[in-house]
Amino acid sequence: MKRKFWACVAVAVSVILSGVPAKTEEPLKVLIVDGQNNHAVWPQTTQMMKSYLEETKLFTVDIATTKPQGTDPDFHPEFGNYAVVLSNYNGADWPKETQKSLTDYVHAGGGLVIVHAANNAFGQWKEYNEMIGLGGWNGRTAESGPFIYTNEAGDLIRDTSPGNGGSHGSQHEFSVVIRDREHPITVGMPTEWMHTKDELYDSLRGPAINMNVLATAFSDPSTGGTGRHEPMIFTVSYGKGRVFHTPMGHADYSQECVGFITTLQRGTEWAATGKVTVEIPSDFPTADKTSARKYAVQTAN
Repeated sequence: MKRKFWACVAVAVSVILSGVPAKTEEPLKVLIVDGQNNHAVWPQTTQMMKSYLEETKLFTVDIATTKPQGTDPDFHPEFGNYAVVLSNYNGADWPKETQKSLTDYVHAGGGLVIVHAANNAFGQWKEYNEMIGLGGWNGRTAESGPFIYTNEAGDLIRDTSPGNGGSHGSQHEFSVVIRDREHPITVGMPTEWMHTKDELYDSLRGPAINMNVLATAFSDPSTGGTGRHEPMIFTVSYGKGRVFHTPMGHADYSQECVGFITTLQRGTEWAATGKVTVEIPSDFPTADKTSARKYAVQTAN
């Protein structure tokens, strides 16, 4: 017995000294939902985001795809099997029971990630609008909630003016300004960094309850924008759940931005756990220079 005891001690000491954990934690399970989107590139951006998440070794990713048109009566993912649901969906309403399933999942503590046009979806679904904080298009008006933006001083403005939700000017590179430098998602990021060519969503409106704006971008009138600082990275608390939302990521070239990739990875980890271990990479963009990683399209063998 003594020999076995000291053998176990030796193994434990060896593990500690080597820095290798005695037990590896299971990867976080992510479900990407897609199938309909007004952005034709959605099948590729789904694969890009899947790849970006899995390359961290923190996540395994499944994909649930609806039928290509109309409400899919057979779309009933088991959200509860996942730590995070990532929406790359903008299309017809889901079945009512599927809507309730997602609402219950997030409220009970599930993570939710909203990327770009996913905030266009489900304009009349009350709980969805509460979960995502802000949205655009799809019938969103002043009744949906205020416009949210920051002024020159960085103060958050809740603007109840009339008008439709959702707009953008011409695509261009733009500067992302970090407003909350202490949040786990943005801590360590440069105060400003240049994002690659993208649609800069503006005039988003919604309930904006329990919402924290982490970063904004100036919507320049010279590109057809509002002249306001619009939310680009934000979080929402919904029940016990955490929601990470970015309006960035319009196209493949937008999602090749290292700033977008890193924000997606860190935001997804935060939505799942409330913490962030993904580090800021050395090729992260700076205040005056974009940084992109060309994505190699995956082909079937």
